[in-house]
Amino acid sequence: MNRLRKGDNVVVLAGKDKGLSGEIVKMMLKDEKALVRGVNMVKRHQRQTQSAEAGIISKEAPIHLSNLALADPKDGKATRVGIKVNDDGKKVRFAKRSGEEING
Repeated sequence: MNRLRKGDNVVVLAGKDKGLSGEIVKMMLKDEKALVRGVNMVKRHQRQTQSAEAGIISKEAPIHLSNLALADPKDGKATRVGIKVNDDGKKVRFAKRSGEEING
């Protein structure tokens, strides 16, 4: 079971965007990276196409999973993720900081 998933709110632990938070848009498990909305923005030159103008655009660059931590559902601070088995036998993720279950 993965600790982080698409749709989770995360906090950046290291790098130029340390302390910022955002939602995971895309997971790249093979590379152990994730795209986080509004974090690790880079400028890219774009060629003109039928659907898009030419110019310099800003887009998210992947960030390594080791530099991300789940944001606690209660206070939004970084927390570790634990896994426990429910009464009905299903595995669920929970925030170790507050003990609250994580939806999704």
